[in-house]
Amino acid sequence: MIYNKIKGLLRNPISLFAFSCIISIGTMLLYNIPFFNYVAHNSNESLGGKIYLMASLFVIMLLLNFMLAYLIIFLTRIAGRILLAILSIINATAYYFIITYSVIIDETTIKNVFNTRYSEASGFFSWSLWLFMIIFGILPALYCLLQPVVLGKAKKLGVYCGSSLAIILVIALTNIGQTLWISHHDTELGGLLQPWSYVVNSIRVLSMQHDKQANEIKLPDGKITDDEKTVVVLVIGESARRANFQLYGYKRDTNPLLSKREGLKVFKANSCATYTTAGTKAILEPKNSDDLYEVLPNYAFRTGADVSWRTYNWGEPPIHIDEYLTIKELSDLFPDVNNSYDGILFQGLRERIESSQKNKVLIILHTSTSHGPQYASKYPKEFEVYKPVAQNVEEGEKNIGLLVNAYDNTIRYTDYLLDSLINTLSAMEGWNSAMLFVSDHGESLGENNIFMHGLPMRVAPKFQYEIPFLVWTSKGFREYKNDLPAVLEQHYVFHSVLNLLSIESPAYDKDFDIFAKK
Repeated sequence: MIYNKIKGLLRNPISLFAFSCIISIGTMLLYNIPFFNYVAHNSNESLGGKIYLMASLFVIMLLLNFMLAYLIIFLTRIAGRILLAILSIINATAYYFIITYSVIIDETTIKNVFNTRYSEASGFFSWSLWLFMIIFGILPALYCLLQPVVLGKAKKLGVYCGSSLAIILVIALTNIGQTLWISHHDTELGGLLQPWSYVVNSIRVLSMQHDKQANEIKLPDGKITDDEKTVVVLVIGESARRANFQLYGYKRDTNPLLSKREGLKVFKANSCATYTTAGTKAILEPKNSDDLYEVLPNYAFRTGADVSWRTYNWGEPPIHIDEYLTIKELSDLFPDVNNSYDGILFQGLRERIESSQKNKVLIILHTSTSHGPQYASKYPKEFEVYKPVAQNVEEGEKNIGLLVNAYDNTIRYTDYLLDSLINTLSAMEGWNSAMLFVSDHGESLGENNIFMHGLPMRVAPKFQYEIPFLVWTSKGFREYKNDLPAVLEQHYVFHSVLNLLSIESPAYDKDFDIFAKK
Protein backbone atom coordinates (compact mmCIF):
# COMPACT_ATOMS: atom_id res chain seq x y z
CA MET A 1 0.00 0.00 0.00
CA ILE A 2 2.78 2.43 0.96
CA TYR A 3 4.64 1.39 -2.17
CA ASN A 4 1.66 2.24 -4.41
CA LYS A 5 1.00 5.58 -2.69
CA ILE A 6 4.60 6.67 -3.08
CA LYS A 7 4.63 5.51 -6.69
CA GLY A 8 1.50 7.58 -7.35
CA LEU A 9 3.14 10.69 -5.96
CA LEU A 10 6.23 10.23 -8.12
CA ARG A 11 4.67 10.14 -11.57
CA ASN A 12 6.39 13.20 -13.03
CA PRO A 13 9.95 12.56 -14.23
CA ILE A 14 12.74 14.91 -13.22
CA SER A 15 16.20 15.47 -14.64
CA LEU A 16 19.13 13.43 -13.39
CA PHE A 17 20.65 16.72 -12.22
CA ALA A 18 17.64 17.45 -9.99
CA PHE A 19 17.47 13.86 -8.79
CA SER A 20 21.16 13.89 -7.82
CA CYS A 21 20.74 17.22 -6.02
CA ILE A 22 17.83 15.83 -4.00
CA ILE A 23 19.79 12.70 -3.08
CA SER A 24 22.84 14.74 -2.10
CA ILE A 25 20.93 17.26 0.01
CA GLY A 26 18.87 14.49 1.62
CA THR A 27 22.00 12.54 2.51
CA MET A 28 23.58 15.56 4.16
CA LEU A 29 20.49 16.60 6.14
CA LEU A 30 19.24 13.16 7.14
CA TYR A 31 22.45 11.37 8.09
CA ASN A 32 25.29 13.82 8.73
CA ILE A 33 24.21 16.04 11.59
CA PRO A 34 26.65 14.26 14.00
CA PHE A 35 29.51 15.07 11.60
CA PHE A 36 28.87 18.81 11.68
CA ASN A 37 28.12 18.71 15.40
CA TYR A 38 31.59 17.21 15.93
CA VAL A 39 33.21 19.93 13.80
CA ALA A 40 31.37 22.65 15.71
CA HIS A 41 32.46 21.34 19.12
CA ASN A 42 36.05 20.42 18.30
CA SER A 43 37.33 23.14 16.00
CA ASN A 44 39.55 25.74 17.64
CA GLU A 45 38.49 28.40 15.17
CA SER A 46 36.60 31.54 16.08
CA LEU A 47 32.86 31.59 15.46
CA GLY A 48 33.39 33.03 11.99
CA GLY A 49 36.11 30.47 11.26
CA LYS A 50 33.89 27.62 12.39
CA ILE A 51 31.04 28.78 10.21
CA TYR A 52 33.33 29.03 7.19
CA LEU A 53 34.88 25.61 7.85
CA MET A 54 31.50 23.95 8.29
CA ALA A 55 30.13 25.66 5.18
CA SER A 56 33.17 24.54 3.21
CA LEU A 57 32.83 20.94 4.36
CA PHE A 58 29.10 21.03 3.65
CA VAL A 59 29.63 22.18 0.06
CA ILE A 60 32.46 19.69 -0.55
CA MET A 61 30.40 16.74 0.72
CA LEU A 62 27.32 18.00 -1.12
CA LEU A 63 29.25 17.97 -4.39
CA LEU A 64 30.84 14.58 -3.72
CA ASN A 65 27.46 13.03 -2.94
CA PHE A 66 26.01 14.72 -6.04
CA MET A 67 28.70 13.20 -8.26
CA LEU A 68 28.25 9.80 -6.62
CA ALA A 69 24.52 9.77 -7.31
CA TYR A 70 24.87 11.17 -10.83
CA LEU A 71 27.56 8.72 -11.90
CA ILE A 72 25.87 5.70 -10.36
CA ILE A 73 22.53 6.34 -12.05
CA PHE A 74 23.95 7.45 -15.41
CA LEU A 75 26.34 4.52 -15.71
CA THR A 76 24.36 1.67 -14.15
CA ARG A 77 20.69 2.66 -14.49
CA ILE A 78 18.48 0.20 -12.51
CA ALA A 79 21.45 -1.28 -10.66
CA GLY A 80 22.35 2.25 -9.58
CA ARG A 81 18.89 2.84 -8.16
CA ILE A 82 19.12 -0.38 -6.17
CA LEU A 83 22.56 0.60 -4.90
CA LEU A 84 21.35 4.04 -3.78
CA ALA A 85 18.39 2.40 -2.03
CA ILE A 86 20.72 0.04 -0.18
CA LEU A 87 22.97 2.95 0.78
CA SER A 88 19.94 4.79 2.20
CA ILE A 89 19.12 1.86 4.46
CA ILE A 90 22.75 1.45 5.57
CA ASN A 91 22.99 5.21 6.13
CA ALA A 92 19.96 5.05 8.41
CA THR A 93 21.39 2.10 10.32
CA ALA A 94 24.75 3.80 10.78
CA TYR A 95 23.07 7.04 11.86
CA TYR A 96 20.93 5.19 14.42
CA PHE A 97 23.94 3.55 16.04
CA ILE A 98 25.90 6.80 16.03
CA ILE A 99 23.20 8.76 17.86
CA THR A 100 22.06 5.87 20.09
CA TYR A 101 25.37 4.27 21.12
CA SER A 102 27.86 7.06 20.31
CA VAL A 103 29.81 4.78 17.96
CA ILE A 104 32.13 5.90 15.18
CA ILE A 105 31.84 3.97 11.91
CA ASP A 106 35.57 3.47 11.47
CA GLU A 107 37.74 0.52 10.52
CA THR A 108 37.32 -1.01 13.98
CA THR A 109 33.52 -0.84 13.81
CA ILE A 110 33.46 -2.41 10.35
CA LYS A 111 35.65 -5.27 11.60
CA ASN A 112 33.14 -5.81 14.39
CA VAL A 113 30.26 -5.85 11.90
CA PHE A 114 32.00 -8.42 9.72
CA ASN A 115 32.61 -10.62 12.78
CA THR A 116 29.14 -10.29 14.32
CA ARG A 117 26.70 -13.18 14.19
CA TYR A 118 22.93 -12.90 14.04
CA SER A 119 22.59 -14.06 17.66
CA GLU A 120 24.58 -11.00 18.77
CA ALA A 121 23.17 -8.53 16.26
CA SER A 122 19.58 -9.48 17.14
CA GLY A 123 20.14 -8.02 20.60
CA PHE A 124 20.02 -4.55 19.02
CA PHE A 125 16.60 -5.07 17.40
CA SER A 126 13.92 -2.85 18.89
CA TRP A 127 10.80 -0.97 17.86
CA SER A 128 12.69 2.30 17.89
CA LEU A 129 15.25 0.86 15.49
CA TRP A 130 12.57 -0.42 13.10
CA LEU A 131 10.69 2.90 13.22
CA PHE A 132 13.94 4.76 12.60
CA MET A 133 14.73 2.45 9.67
CA ILE A 134 11.33 3.04 8.09
CA ILE A 135 11.51 6.83 8.30
CA PHE A 136 15.20 7.39 7.54
CA GLY A 137 15.96 4.30 5.48
CA ILE A 138 13.05 2.66 3.70
CA LEU A 139 11.19 5.81 2.65
CA PRO A 140 14.31 7.40 1.05
CA ALA A 141 15.10 4.01 -0.51
CA LEU A 142 11.64 3.89 -2.11
CA TYR A 143 12.21 7.37 -3.51
CA CYS A 144 15.48 6.21 -5.08
CA LEU A 145 13.69 3.26 -6.67
CA LEU A 146 10.49 4.93 -7.86
CA GLN A 147 11.27 8.51 -8.92
CA PRO A 148 11.27 8.67 -12.76
CA VAL A 149 14.47 10.25 -14.04
CA VAL A 150 15.48 11.69 -17.41
CA LEU A 151 19.14 10.75 -17.82
CA GLY A 152 20.21 13.38 -20.34
CA LYS A 153 23.33 13.29 -22.49
CA ALA A 154 26.88 12.31 -21.61
CA LYS A 155 28.03 15.87 -22.29
CA LYS A 156 26.10 17.07 -19.22
CA LEU A 157 27.79 14.39 -17.15
CA GLY A 158 31.18 15.82 -18.03
CA VAL A 159 30.09 19.40 -17.36
CA TYR A 160 28.48 18.71 -13.99
CA CYS A 161 31.19 16.43 -12.65
CA GLY A 162 34.00 18.59 -13.99
CA SER A 163 32.49 21.71 -12.44
CA SER A 164 31.97 19.91 -9.13
CA LEU A 165 35.60 18.79 -9.01
CA ALA A 166 36.81 22.31 -9.80
CA ILE A 167 34.72 23.84 -7.02
CA ILE A 168 35.90 21.17 -4.56
CA LEU A 169 39.52 21.94 -5.45
CA VAL A 170 39.05 25.68 -4.95
CA ILE A 171 37.34 25.23 -1.58
CA ALA A 172 39.99 22.75 -0.45
CA LEU A 173 42.76 25.21 -1.33
CA THR A 174 41.08 28.01 0.62
CA ASN A 175 40.98 25.71 3.65
CA ILE A 176 44.57 24.53 3.35
CA GLY A 177 45.25 25.86 6.83
CA GLN A 178 42.83 23.29 8.26
CA THR A 179 44.86 20.33 6.96
CA LEU A 180 46.58 19.69 10.29
CA TRP A 181 43.30 19.86 12.24
CA ILE A 182 41.52 17.55 9.80
CA SER A 183 44.45 15.12 9.90
CA HIS A 184 44.37 15.08 13.70
CA HIS A 185 40.62 14.33 13.72
CA ASP A 186 40.47 12.16 10.62
CA THR A 187 39.22 9.04 12.43
CA GLU A 188 36.29 10.83 14.03
CA LEU A 189 35.43 12.90 10.96
CA GLY A 190 35.62 9.95 8.61
CA GLY A 191 33.66 7.73 11.00
CA LEU A 192 30.74 10.15 11.20
CA LEU A 193 30.38 10.97 7.50
CA GLN A 194 27.78 8.92 5.61
CA PRO A 195 27.97 7.04 3.31
CA TRP A 196 31.74 7.43 3.04
CA SER A 197 32.50 6.08 6.52
CA TYR A 198 31.37 2.51 5.94
CA VAL A 199 32.11 2.47 2.20
CA VAL A 200 35.77 3.46 2.57
CA ASN A 201 36.37 1.42 5.73
CA SER A 202 34.67 -1.68 4.30
CA ILE A 203 37.01 -1.52 1.32
CA ARG A 204 39.99 -1.14 3.69
CA VAL A 205 38.94 -4.07 5.88
CA LEU A 206 38.20 -6.37 2.93
CA SER A 207 41.54 -5.46 1.41
CA MET A 208 43.37 -6.28 4.63
CA GLN A 209 41.51 -9.55 5.02
CA HIS A 210 42.46 -10.50 1.50
CA ASP A 211 46.11 -9.72 2.22
CA LYS A 212 46.01 -11.89 5.34
CA GLN A 213 44.61 -15.00 3.67
CA ALA A 214 48.17 -16.27 3.56
CA ASN A 215 49.21 -18.84 6.13
CA GLU A 216 50.14 -17.63 9.58
CA ILE A 217 53.79 -16.91 10.22
CA LYS A 218 55.23 -19.99 11.94
CA LEU A 219 57.18 -19.51 15.14
CA PRO A 220 60.51 -21.28 15.71
CA ASP A 221 60.13 -24.87 16.87
CA GLY A 222 59.88 -25.40 20.60
CA LYS A 223 60.10 -28.44 22.86
CA ILE A 224 58.56 -29.66 26.11
CA THR A 225 61.28 -30.05 28.71
CA ASP A 226 59.72 -32.24 31.44
CA ASP A 227 57.16 -35.00 31.99
CA GLU A 228 55.20 -33.48 34.86
CA LYS A 229 51.45 -33.64 34.47
CA THR A 230 50.35 -30.05 33.91
CA VAL A 231 47.09 -28.44 32.90
CA VAL A 232 46.59 -24.76 32.10
CA VAL A 233 43.08 -23.39 31.63
CA LEU A 234 42.97 -19.99 29.92
CA VAL A 235 39.61 -18.26 30.22
CA ILE A 236 39.16 -15.40 27.75
CA GLY A 237 36.64 -12.99 29.21
CA GLU A 238 34.31 -10.96 27.03
CA SER A 239 33.77 -7.23 27.67
CA ALA A 240 34.78 -7.61 31.32
CA ARG A 241 35.94 -4.24 32.56
CA ARG A 242 38.24 -3.94 35.56
CA ALA A 243 36.28 -1.11 37.16
CA ASN A 244 33.38 -3.39 38.12
CA PHE A 245 35.41 -6.13 39.81
CA GLN A 246 35.35 -6.13 43.60
CA LEU A 247 38.90 -7.51 43.42
CA TYR A 248 40.02 -4.12 42.11
CA GLY A 249 38.20 -2.02 44.69
CA TYR A 250 34.70 -1.83 43.23
CA LYS A 251 32.19 -0.90 45.96
CA ARG A 252 29.85 -3.81 45.19
CA ASP A 253 30.59 -7.42 46.11
CA THR A 254 30.75 -8.63 42.53
CA ASN A 255 33.45 -11.16 43.49
CA PRO A 256 32.06 -12.78 46.66
CA LEU A 257 33.87 -16.06 45.98
CA LEU A 258 37.14 -15.05 44.36
CA SER A 259 37.70 -12.34 46.98
CA LYS A 260 38.04 -15.15 49.52
CA ARG A 261 40.13 -17.41 47.31
CA GLU A 262 43.63 -18.12 48.60
CA GLY A 263 46.40 -18.16 46.04
CA LEU A 264 44.61 -15.92 43.55
CA LYS A 265 46.88 -13.28 42.05
CA VAL A 266 45.22 -10.08 40.85
CA PHE A 267 46.98 -8.00 38.19
CA LYS A 268 45.95 -4.80 36.47
CA ALA A 269 46.08 -4.97 32.70
CA ASN A 270 45.23 -3.00 29.59
CA SER A 271 43.89 -4.52 26.40
CA CYS A 272 45.57 -3.84 23.08
CA ALA A 273 42.25 -3.01 21.41
CA THR A 274 38.61 -2.37 22.21
CA TYR A 275 36.99 -5.09 20.10
CA THR A 276 36.97 -8.87 20.21
CA THR A 277 38.97 -9.86 17.14
CA ALA A 278 42.00 -7.71 17.95
CA GLY A 279 41.77 -8.23 21.72
CA THR A 280 41.60 -12.02 21.41
CA LYS A 281 44.45 -12.04 18.90
CA ALA A 282 46.59 -10.01 21.33
CA ILE A 283 45.93 -12.50 24.14
CA LEU A 284 47.07 -15.38 21.96
CA GLU A 285 50.01 -13.89 20.06
CA PRO A 286 53.63 -13.50 21.23
CA LYS A 287 53.89 -9.79 20.45
CA ASN A 288 51.83 -6.88 19.23
CA SER A 289 51.78 -7.04 15.44
CA ASP A 290 49.51 -6.42 12.49
CA ASP A 291 50.87 -9.67 11.04
CA LEU A 292 49.29 -13.03 11.81
CA TYR A 293 51.80 -15.02 13.82
CA GLU A 294 51.20 -18.58 14.99
CA VAL A 295 48.92 -18.16 18.01
CA LEU A 296 49.21 -19.90 21.38
CA PRO A 297 46.84 -22.88 20.88
CA ASN A 298 48.32 -23.67 17.47
CA TYR A 299 51.89 -23.41 18.72
CA ALA A 300 51.31 -25.44 21.88
CA PHE A 301 49.51 -28.11 19.84
CA ARG A 302 52.32 -28.28 17.26
CA THR A 303 54.87 -28.53 20.07
CA GLY A 304 53.15 -31.58 21.52
CA ALA A 305 50.60 -30.39 24.08
CA ASP A 306 47.02 -31.60 24.18
CA VAL A 307 44.95 -28.53 23.31
CA SER A 308 41.18 -28.02 23.44
CA TRP A 309 39.27 -24.85 22.49
CA ARG A 310 35.71 -24.37 23.75
CA THR A 311 33.81 -21.30 22.62
CA TYR A 312 30.57 -19.45 23.19
CA ASN A 313 32.01 -16.59 21.16
CA TRP A 314 33.75 -15.86 17.87
CA GLY A 315 36.32 -13.55 16.34
CA GLU A 316 39.45 -15.47 17.28
CA PRO A 317 42.35 -15.94 14.82
CA PRO A 318 42.41 -19.19 12.80
CA ILE A 319 42.68 -22.11 15.24
CA HIS A 320 44.46 -25.24 13.94
CA ILE A 321 43.98 -27.97 16.55
CA ASP A 322 42.14 -31.28 16.68
CA GLU A 323 39.52 -30.31 19.28
CA TYR A 324 37.56 -27.12 18.58
CA LEU A 325 34.15 -27.22 20.25
CA THR A 326 31.35 -24.73 19.67
CA ILE A 327 28.09 -24.60 21.59
CA LYS A 328 26.57 -27.04 19.13
CA GLU A 329 29.20 -29.70 19.85
CA LEU A 330 29.12 -29.00 23.59
CA SER A 331 25.34 -29.29 23.61
CA ASP A 332 25.65 -32.71 21.98
CA LEU A 333 28.22 -33.75 24.59
CA PHE A 334 26.16 -32.42 27.52
CA PRO A 335 22.50 -32.58 26.46
CA ASP A 336 21.24 -32.14 30.03
CA VAL A 337 23.10 -28.84 30.55
CA ASN A 338 21.48 -25.47 29.81
CA ASN A 339 23.31 -24.17 26.75
CA SER A 340 22.07 -20.59 27.13
CA TYR A 341 25.02 -19.52 29.27
CA ASP A 342 28.80 -19.82 29.46
CA GLY A 343 28.53 -22.48 32.17
CA ILE A 344 28.40 -25.19 29.52
CA LEU A 345 32.00 -24.38 28.56
CA PHE A 346 33.12 -25.61 32.01
CA GLN A 347 31.25 -28.91 31.93
CA GLY A 348 33.22 -32.15 32.19
CA LEU A 349 36.62 -30.44 32.33
CA ARG A 350 38.09 -32.73 34.97
CA GLU A 351 37.16 -35.84 33.02
CA ARG A 352 38.48 -34.29 29.83
CA ILE A 353 41.83 -33.39 31.43
CA GLU A 354 42.37 -36.65 33.29
CA SER A 355 41.56 -38.70 30.19
CA SER A 356 44.29 -36.98 28.20
CA GLN A 357 47.03 -39.18 26.77
CA LYS A 358 49.54 -36.37 27.17
CA ASN A 359 51.22 -34.79 30.17
CA LYS A 360 50.72 -31.20 29.03
CA VAL A 361 47.15 -30.01 28.58
CA LEU A 362 45.97 -26.56 27.52
CA ILE A 363 42.25 -25.73 27.69
CA ILE A 364 41.01 -22.40 26.32
CA LEU A 365 37.49 -21.24 27.15
CA HIS A 366 36.25 -18.32 25.05
CA THR A 367 33.30 -16.83 26.94
CA SER A 368 30.69 -14.20 26.14
CA THR A 369 29.39 -13.44 29.65
CA SER A 370 29.54 -9.63 29.75
CA HIS A 371 28.87 -8.80 26.10
CA GLY A 372 26.07 -6.34 25.39
CA PRO A 373 23.64 -5.13 24.48
CA GLN A 374 21.55 -7.67 26.43
CA TYR A 375 23.59 -8.16 29.62
CA ALA A 376 20.53 -9.51 31.47
CA SER A 377 20.40 -12.52 29.12
CA LYS A 378 23.97 -13.60 29.85
CA TYR A 379 23.49 -15.20 33.28
CA PRO A 380 21.02 -17.58 35.00
CA LYS A 381 18.32 -15.81 37.01
CA GLU A 382 19.74 -17.02 40.33
CA PHE A 383 22.66 -14.66 39.71
CA GLU A 384 20.40 -11.63 39.36
CA VAL A 385 21.50 -10.15 42.68
CA TYR A 386 21.30 -6.50 41.67
CA LYS A 387 17.76 -5.49 40.71
CA PRO A 388 15.94 -4.17 38.80
CA VAL A 389 17.82 -4.58 35.53
CA ALA A 390 17.65 -3.11 32.05
CA GLN A 391 17.03 -5.78 29.44
CA ASN A 392 19.27 -4.07 26.90
CA VAL A 393 21.48 -1.03 26.39
CA GLU A 394 18.76 0.99 24.71
CA GLU A 395 16.53 0.57 27.76
CA GLY A 396 19.52 1.23 30.01
CA GLU A 397 20.16 4.61 28.38
CA LYS A 398 17.08 5.89 30.19
CA ASN A 399 18.32 4.59 33.54
CA ILE A 400 22.05 3.87 33.73
CA GLY A 401 21.65 2.29 37.16
CA LEU A 402 19.53 -0.52 35.72
CA LEU A 403 22.13 -1.14 33.03
CA VAL A 404 24.93 -1.31 35.62
CA ASN A 405 22.84 -3.74 37.68
CA ALA A 406 22.56 -6.12 34.75
CA TYR A 407 26.26 -5.79 33.92
CA ASP A 408 27.33 -6.36 37.54
CA ASN A 409 25.28 -9.55 37.60
CA THR A 410 27.40 -10.83 34.68
CA ILE A 411 30.52 -10.22 36.77
CA ARG A 412 29.05 -12.18 39.68
CA TYR A 413 28.34 -15.04 37.28
CA THR A 414 31.92 -14.85 36.04
CA ASP A 415 33.06 -14.96 39.66
CA TYR A 416 31.10 -18.18 40.19
CA LEU A 417 32.42 -19.84 37.02
CA LEU A 418 36.06 -19.04 37.80
CA ASP A 419 35.77 -20.12 41.43
CA SER A 420 34.16 -23.40 40.37
CA LEU A 421 36.96 -23.95 37.87
CA ILE A 422 39.58 -23.43 40.57
CA ASN A 423 37.75 -25.93 42.79
CA THR A 424 37.89 -28.46 39.95
CA LEU A 425 41.60 -27.93 39.36
CA SER A 426 42.38 -28.00 43.09
CA ALA A 427 40.79 -31.44 43.42
CA MET A 428 42.99 -33.02 40.75
CA GLU A 429 45.74 -34.91 42.54
CA GLY A 430 49.02 -35.46 40.77
CA TRP A 431 48.58 -32.50 38.45
CA ASN A 432 50.22 -29.10 38.39
CA SER A 433 47.41 -26.73 37.46
CA ALA A 434 46.87 -23.09 36.63
CA MET A 435 44.00 -20.83 35.69
CA LEU A 436 44.38 -17.52 33.85
CA PHE A 437 41.50 -15.15 33.23
CA VAL A 438 41.97 -12.10 31.02
CA SER A 439 39.40 -10.09 29.12
CA ASP A 440 39.58 -9.23 25.43
CA HIS A 441 38.58 -5.62 26.17
CA GLY A 442 36.47 -3.54 28.53
CA GLU A 443 33.06 -1.91 28.26
CA SER A 444 31.43 1.51 28.54
CA LEU A 445 28.27 1.72 30.62
CA GLY A 446 27.05 5.21 29.84
CA GLU A 447 30.00 7.29 31.02
CA ASN A 448 29.94 10.48 28.92
CA ASN A 449 26.95 8.92 27.13
CA ILE A 450 29.15 6.18 25.61
CA PHE A 451 28.01 2.56 25.62
CA MET A 452 29.54 -0.84 24.93
CA HIS A 453 32.94 -0.88 23.17
CA GLY A 454 34.77 -0.58 19.86
CA LEU A 455 35.98 3.02 19.85
CA PRO A 456 39.49 3.57 18.44
CA MET A 457 42.16 3.28 21.13
CA ARG A 458 43.19 6.89 20.52
CA VAL A 459 39.83 8.18 21.73
CA ALA A 460 38.45 5.24 23.73
CA PRO A 461 37.62 5.87 27.40
CA LYS A 462 39.62 3.86 29.92
CA PHE A 463 36.63 1.63 30.67
CA GLN A 464 37.00 0.10 27.21
CA TYR A 465 40.61 -1.02 27.70
CA GLU A 466 41.23 -1.39 31.46
CA ILE A 467 40.72 -5.11 32.03
CA PRO A 468 41.12 -7.76 34.75
CA PHE A 469 44.00 -10.25 34.69
CA LEU A 470 43.56 -13.02 37.28
CA VAL A 471 45.93 -15.94 37.85
CA TRP A 472 45.70 -18.96 40.13
CA THR A 473 48.19 -21.84 40.39
CA SER A 474 48.20 -24.99 42.45
CA LYS A 475 50.39 -24.89 45.54
CA GLY A 476 54.11 -25.00 44.82
CA PHE A 477 53.70 -24.94 41.05
CA ARG A 478 55.23 -21.61 40.03
CA GLU A 479 56.58 -18.46 41.64
CA TYR A 480 55.76 -14.94 40.51
CA LYS A 481 58.28 -12.35 39.47
CA ASN A 482 58.94 -9.56 41.93
CA ASP A 483 59.59 -6.86 39.34
CA LEU A 484 56.43 -6.98 37.24
CA PRO A 485 55.13 -3.64 35.93
CA ALA A 486 52.10 -2.04 37.56
CA VAL A 487 49.98 -2.69 34.48
CA LEU A 488 50.41 -5.77 32.28
CA GLU A 489 49.76 -6.28 28.59
CA GLN A 490 47.71 -9.09 27.10
CA HIS A 491 50.87 -10.57 25.53
CA TYR A 492 51.95 -11.76 28.98
CA VAL A 493 49.54 -14.66 28.49
CA PHE A 494 51.49 -16.27 25.63
CA HIS A 495 54.87 -16.35 27.36
CA SER A 496 53.51 -17.18 30.81
CA VAL A 497 51.63 -20.18 29.42
CA LEU A 498 54.78 -21.41 27.65
CA ASN A 499 56.49 -21.32 31.05
CA LEU A 500 53.63 -23.17 32.75
CA LEU A 501 53.66 -25.89 30.09
CA SER A 502 57.47 -26.15 30.27
CA ILE A 503 57.81 -25.29 26.59
CA GLU A 504 61.30 -24.09 25.74
CA SER A 505 61.24 -21.93 22.64
CA PRO A 506 63.12 -19.13 20.83
CA ALA A 507 59.72 -17.41 20.71
CA TYR A 508 59.65 -17.15 24.51
CA ASP A 509 60.34 -13.72 26.00
CA LYS A 510 61.10 -13.68 29.72
CA ASP A 511 60.21 -9.99 29.90
CA PHE A 512 56.59 -10.94 29.24
CA ASP A 513 56.43 -13.87 31.65
CA ILE A 514 54.75 -13.28 35.03
CA PHE A 515 56.54 -16.30 36.52
CA ALA A 516 60.17 -16.59 37.55
CA LYS A 517 62.03 -19.51 36.07
CA LYS A 518 63.12 -22.04 38.66
